[in-house]
Amino acid sequence: MIILASGSPRREELLKKICTDFEIHVSEAEEFTTATTPKELAVENAVLKAKAVAKDFPNDIVIAADTIVSLGNRVFGKPHDFDDACKMLRELADKVHVVITGLAVIKNDKITTAAEETEVHFGEMSDEEIAAYVRTGEPMDKSGSYALQGGMAPYVKKINGDWSNVVGLPLYRLRKILQTI
Repeated sequence: MIILASGSPRREELLKKICTDFEIHVSEAEEFTTATTPKELAVENAVLKAKAVAKDFPNDIVIAADTIVSLGNRVFGKPHDFDDACKMLRELADKVHVVITGLAVIKNDKITTAAEETEVHFGEMSDEEIAAYVRTGEPMDKSGSYALQGGMAPYVKKINGDWSNVVGLPLYRLRKILQTI
């Protein structure tokens, strides 16, 4: 059996594109907030989540992911409140940032990890546009305070890389890992 160690509806929806037979068991692991690099942070958090669930499912394949937004070495997590979400989006507006998803897949106590990076080019956004978007509530549970597939779509000039990575689960990379274990 495949276990997705995430309560994210976006990850569930994406995983269904490559696997229809899986269960969801949300990881209660406490995430790290600092690491040497944003990529290491994402992978370390994915491993923590996977290990927390794998201890209860030792004979199954456990998949965990952690997605972060990075502008340089600055990491943007999930916003704490309305003002924090607006602040993040003002900082990301009209800039290129990187979305990194760390993956951890555990099978028979063997951990396979990877990190996928996608560049996202935001266009200009006025304070009014940012506030209107944040008022929708959509940004409040998302790293970087936005959903590429949602209300932020009109402000994305382009992306370089895997779109599913920006949504929260890099399908191509995950599929390749699953083929090797």
